Amino acid sequence: MSLLEVQNLGVHFQLKDHAVQAVRGVSFRIEHGETVALVGESGSGKSVSALSILQLLPYPQAFHPHGIVQFDGEDMLNASQARLQEVRGDRIGMIFQEPMTSLNPLHTVEKQIRETLMLHRKMTRDQAREHTLNLLHKVQMPDPETRLKSYPHQLSGGQRQRVMIAMALANAPDLLIADEPTTALDVTIQARILNLLRALQDELGMAILLITHDLTIVRHVADRVYVMTQGKIVEEGDTARIFAHPQHEYTRKLLHAQPKGTAPTRNGAAPVVVKADDLKVWFPIQRGILRRTIGHIKAVNGLSVRIRAGHTTGVVGESGSGKTTLGLALLRLLGSEGPIAFQGRDMRGLSSKALRPLRREMQIVFQDPFGSLSPRLSVFHIIAEGLRVHNMGEKRLELVAQIMDEVGLAPDMMDRFPHEFSGGQRQRIAIARAMVLRPRFVVLDEPTSALDMTVQAQIIALLRRLQKDHDLAYLFISHDLRVVRALANDLIVMKDGIVVERGPTEAIFANPQTAYTRELIAAAFDIDIAKATTDEHG
Repeated sequence: MSLLEVQNLGVHFQLKDHAVQAVRGVSFRIEHGETVALVGESGSGKSVSALSILQLLPYPQAFHPHGIVQFDGEDMLNASQARLQEVRGDRIGMIFQEPMTSLNPLHTVEKQIRETLMLHRKMTRDQAREHTLNLLHKVQMPDPETRLKSYPHQLSGGQRQRVMIAMALANAPDLLIADEPTTALDVTIQARILNLLRALQDELGMAILLITHDLTIVRHVADRVYVMTQGKIVEEGDTARIFAHPQHEYTRKLLHAQPKGTAPTRNGAAPVVVKADDLKVWFPIQRGILRRTIGHIKAVNGLSVRIRAGHTTGVVGESGSGKTTLGLALLRLLGSEGPIAFQGRDMRGLSSKALRPLRREMQIVFQDPFGSLSPRLSVFHIIAEGLRVHNMGEKRLELVAQIMDEVGLAPDMMDRFPHEFSGGQRQRIAIARAMVLRPRFVVLDEPTSALDMTVQAQIIALLRRLQKDHDLAYLFISHDLRVVRALANDLIVMKDGIVVERGPTEAIFANPQTAYTRELIAAAFDIDIAKATTDEHG
């Protein structure tokens, strides 16, 4: 008997006047100890199919007109809520795609992992704390003892994802559903986390359902593959056969889709849009009842940068290296030391009121689109909010429709809400919100991390075109060096808050000077999960 058997599964979402068919007659199986990959573009129905296993879809909006889901011979579609609560987190663990919205913002890392251990394994508080610390060590969390007391907003995107992985593995489940488990992780940590999952799989006999758009990962970790598009499975088979001899046109399209090309030629005479010198962002470490400062986390430590009009400066490094902190500091969204100038104007000491006119010209696309989009606003109101705040134009409906079309979203979707979109579609909404204001400087914080390969290529082409048409300056933060190479003119490699290497992108890729840079490039362009280094870089 298969561990999981899904037969003829259908999932419909009831809208005001009609039902949307998200999944149409999907069937797949997972054997004990096996890794099965469910791949396809965003919106294909992968996550919806996986969420149906544990009945985690929003009811009554979502319903199953037909289908069977059996886990270890037990009917899950008709199971009681009490039984589902017993299975969730115990026999079936799940790593969700967007950790910021899956973690409780009011609870520490320790409390959130400890809760599932005390609930399902009846551990004492001290036992749960020790096990939680061991789990954080296993997922390579930097300084795990300190992170026990951290809240989700105090962690980087990659660190939050590692907390989610630790929670899912806490009770050694029989089946692990991993929905884009390495989306927010840099390439070297991707390799380590996948090595960890495979080691635990061998040790525990755990099966894995891997949901991803990253075919490089699928090639190295999956035993079998199911390819989905438009709510249907169009091809299935052994991984080696799928990659060597794909039968369906859609599968061939996925296999051939990857970021291509290099950044446009640099213009050294272009005006500097953003300039920072000896920039420092230090966060105090406080202890005791009086919250005395005993040290500092040096997130950015003495960094200087020049970003010119029409240029893209890429920033790469492992999670926690200071990439996002740098971007937020340049936008004056975080306090910092050191001069920051925007188009020649020093922004130090400017009040919020004085900064407001500059905000329209400085925009950001955040890493976690679901966390940065208001669940109470429609797509139209999300994208048009900046137009309203800055009194830009009366034809807001027309402007929103235009930018939605540019980023690959149908304008007739503007009355929907964020929860009705896939992760990749939400990222495009976030990009549209920033670009509709026609800014001069844009911080792009992992803008393609949630997107499948084909859409990545489209977004890169869009960003290039917008940059060329409007002479935009980009700070492009990413862990995906393949995307960085396709877009960035200059590259900054960060580690532990400092710059370890910088220069023209092609020069660094051709001849990296540090071992750290060489490791990042090797992991991105020649990923062999089994041979990935296990050295920790904080």
